[in-house]
Order: sequence, then C-alpha cells, then structure tokens
Amino acid sequence: MFSRIKSDIKAILERDPAARNAYEVMLLYPGLHAIIIHRLAHCFYMKNFRFLARIISVINRFLTGVEIHPGARIGEGVFIDHGAGVVIGETAEVGNNVTIYQGVTLGGTGKDKGKRHPTIGNNVVISSGAKVLGPFKVGDNSKIGAGAVVLKEVPANCTVVGVPGRIVKKDNTQICSVTNNIDLDQVRLPDPIQKEIEDIAQRLKDLESKLEMIETLPTLYINS
Repeated sequence: MFSRIKSDIKAILERDPAARNAYEVMLLYPGLHAIIIHRLAHCFYMKNFRFLARIISVINRFLTGVEIHPGARIGEGVFIDHGAGVVIGETAEVGNNVTIYQGVTLGGTGKDKGKRHPTIGNNVVISSGAKVLGPFKVGDNSKIGAGAVVLKEVPANCTVVGVPGRIVKKDNTQICSVTNNIDLDQVRLPDPIQKEIEDIAQRLKDLESKLEMIETLPTLYINS
C-alpha cells in the first residue's frame, strides 16, 4: 500500500511542474487523495464488503470530485491531474504510469454486460474531457486528445483525436518507456479536419489559378 502511494507521489512530482515537494503533493492534490481512498474502497470490495466499499467511494467523490467505482482496478504511478469530473466505472482497468486530466470518463455504453468499461494500458495519457466508452483496450503509450470520444480499441503507440475518435498517428516505435518520458503535450496533436480544410483551400487556389490562365487565353490569341 505504502509503496504504491510513494509511486503515485513520485509520478506527480515528475509530471506536474507546479508540484514543489512531496509534502505539498500529499496535502493538496485531490487526485492523489482520490486514488488513496479508492485503494481502501477496492480492498473492501475485493473482500465482498461491497456496501461499505460503495459508502467509501461516495465519500471519496464528495471530498475530491473524483468518482471511482470500488471495483475499478488502478495501477501504480497513476496521476489524476486536477481531478474534477473524472469518472471511472466498475470494470475499468487502468495500467501503470497513466495520466488522466479533468473531465475524463472511463465508462460504458449501456448495452454491454459483464466487462463494460475500458482497459487502459501503461503510459497512456488521457487529455481533458475525453470519453473512453466500452469494453475495449487502449494500448500502451497511446494518447487520447482533449474532448475525444473513443468507442473502439486503440492499438499501442497511437494518438486519437476527434468525435468519434480517430487514430491520427501510429508509430511502430515506442513513444515512451519510463514515467518521466511520458509526452504530456495536449496542444500540438495532429488535427485531421484542419488538414482536410487546408487541402481543400489549396485545391481551390490551384483551380482559381487555372481559371485565370484560361480566361487570358482569348486575349492572348486576339493580340497575336
């Protein structure tokens, strides 16, 4: 238990430039508090004290603004940044060294039985407001862009953006291997819609140039 807490504190110190020291993290980071309280609730859940586990999870939500079902499995070195509005469902599984920003939902679609929530691999970054819904896996080292809605499996080493989520980057090489190398950039992500608009604009420009050339042909013919 204490080794996991130590790993969680280390993850925050490495990934949050605002974190000055371990004491500040322990006292002032609701994301850390949410994970610590969840581990207690999960312990009772696994021992079949389900009602008590749910009570602890409700208290956790009241204190931190983070809702984690006591049945969810959370790995080590998980960093829930800010935490407000984060929801993690009962059958969700979160790997090691995962970073989750505010407003993220790891939920179900309402039509599945049994395993209903996603499995998040190691070293994954889930940006602000993203929704990952369904019983599939998000592969290791992948990144989910802000506001994305992911409804199907994401292979390892991918970047997903948009609604519905689309894979816009896939690399056969590993994006990161250790905690302090996790890419936390939520801004400079590929934007396929912007790329399509730029391509259309370029095609229009090329067509306008061709039309201008065609319009000048009669004048050139007469002058000759």
